[in-house]
Amino acid sequence: MPGFWAAVTTTVCTHSQDYRCGQQAALALADHIGQSIVSCEPRDTDRYGRTVAVCRKGGEDLNAWMVAQGYAISYRRYSTDYVEAEATANSLKRGIWASTFQEPSEWRRARRAGGEQVGTTPEQAGPAASSSERADCRIKGNINRKGDHIYHRPGTRDYERTVVDEASGERMFCTEDEAKAAGWRAPRR
Repeated sequence: MPGFWAAVTTTVCTHSQDYRCGQQAALALADHIGQSIVSCEPRDTDRYGRTVAVCRKGGEDLNAWMVAQGYAISYRRYSTDYVEAEATANSLKRGIWASTFQEPSEWRRARRAGGEQVGTTPEQAGPAASSSERADCRIKGNINRKGDHIYHRPGTRDYERTVVDEASGERMFCTEDEAKAAGWRAPRR
């Protein structure tokens, strides 16, 4: 379903053997919907003119269901609504999180550039783009009023309300180790 605030992976995943995870996601969604009526609430339009929407089966947010089952990732360009569901699916190794995969944005970027599809997990992603340009870099580096450099992981208390202002030196990180190596620290509790 194009237009989700969650992006369905469109490439091959590897979990002991290659499988078509995009196709698996589409089939799982079709099975979940069955004969039910689906309604979609448009929220935005992407740069290709496609509608970005929240789709529902009755009162159930299908975008959230896809992410929670590990069939889609949170598409942070339009919303952070599904970040927590993604973190849970990842920690429980549901769907694509049990495999090696290339995120949809990276797959499309490589395809447009005529490059090869390379399976990666977010932790294994290479330095092809800077941390702030890569969709798989989800750790927010924030500078507080005192000038402390603090990083926030998805699912933590202040993650959702933290906004990264690159113009003031804030940035995104791909791993906690990367953040620590750059001199940032975890928040104090």
